[in-house]
Amino acid sequence: MGFDLHRLVSGRPLVLGGVAVDHHLGLEGHSDADVLLHALADALLGAVALGDIGRHFPPGDDQYRGISSLILLDKVKKMLDERGWKVINVDTVIIAEEPQLAPYVDQMGEKIAAVLAVSHCRISIKATTTEGLGVCGRKEAIAAQAVVLLEKEDKLCLTEHEVV
Repeated sequence: MGFDLHRLVSGRPLVLGGVAVDHHLGLEGHSDADVLLHALADALLGAVALGDIGRHFPPGDDQYRGISSLILLDKVKKMLDERGWKVINVDTVIIAEEPQLAPYVDQMGEKIAAVLAVSHCRISIKATTTEGLGVCGRKEAIAAQAVVLLEKEDKLCLTEHEVV
């Protein structure tokens, strides 16, 4: 499972799930600050004990400044591929008071499915509010959570540390 949260600021585009979302504020961060894809990348990396995205794509590294998180997600997918893991399904939730995200959810799912090389029907993206509570409720930030299910593609290649 993965989690991410970024502060909303002016002067930045809002990108969620690899999709530009029409809003007057964007998310602050070194990359495009896509909290949905960051939470998803963390879930994928964590599921195979590879740490988190900060370990692989440090925020102080200029090569990642302004980078699309779809590119980072693709790099994470390649790490899984190299180790013989495949994505079975993805379940996510975006936590934001605004903007309304329903018009963008299908496009987000399509972009994520394309990068992860799975059917769109295996990608779940939900959005919720916190009813005005906390930093998300006060419209200061947007957060996301992700849970993934992976499967070892070649069970004969398991190491002594991996359990089916």
